Amino acid sequence: MSTGKGVRGWLRSLIGRRSEPLDANRPDLVVVVSSFDDAEACSTALERAAEATPVWQAEDEAVLRHHLALPADRVDRAAELAGQDGYVVAGTGDGNVPAAAVAGASVILQRVQVLDALHCAQEKSRMASLAQRLGGTALGWDALQPQDSAG
Repeated sequence: MSTGKGVRGWLRSLIGRRSEPLDANRPDLVVVVSSFDDAEACSTALERAAEATPVWQAEDEAVLRHHLALPADRVDRAAELAGQDGYVVAGTGDGNVPAAAVAGASVILQRVQVLDALHCAQEKSRMASLAQRLGGTALGWDALQPQDSAG
């Protein structure tokens, strides 16, 4: 397993400045890690992603997306509460998301952050709690990063 720093991270630490924040609307974003299994630890999913293609770059920002199934009349409240932590509604579920067990709306809440096992687990728990309080369920999460055409 690599150190997780990578050449870009190493160069960034030498230069000592941060690059522009990741644009969540970039057309070259691809899913680099996902977990729709409640029993799977975030650390396990991230380990798997570090060895898969496309490769998750631990040192780079990612668009972390949480897929929730909520009663349709609770979506606005979920957006309001999650918005306090920088999340935005990114749309509704797609074909890659398992069918919801709850009648209503499949919602994707997302934000940009550097993804590590601890913060991923915290956010996974936070979203499960939010969904439960609003009468829904957390289906799972995924993260997107730009496809690195140079590597």
